[in-house]
Amino acid sequence: MRISDLQTKDVVSMTDGKRLGRIVDIEVTINGTINYFVVEERRFFRFFGSREERNIYMNQIKKIGEDVILVEF
Repeated sequence: MRISDLQTKDVVSMTDGKRLGRIVDIEVTINGTINYFVVEERRFFRFFGSREERNIYMNQIKKIGEDVILVEF
């Protein structure tokens, strides 16, 4: 699976079912392992407000499906 494939999926919290946004960036270690994904909250009027970003670490990802990525905090 490529990072570009993950960027098309919605990230959803398993705790409350809230859609957190989509992956916009990743943090990679020198060894080449993924440290965490940066998820940006999608807003309709993004240009009026500030961007909300959240780091999702690999151990927080519980399931990667066809349309969504389920995470647990």
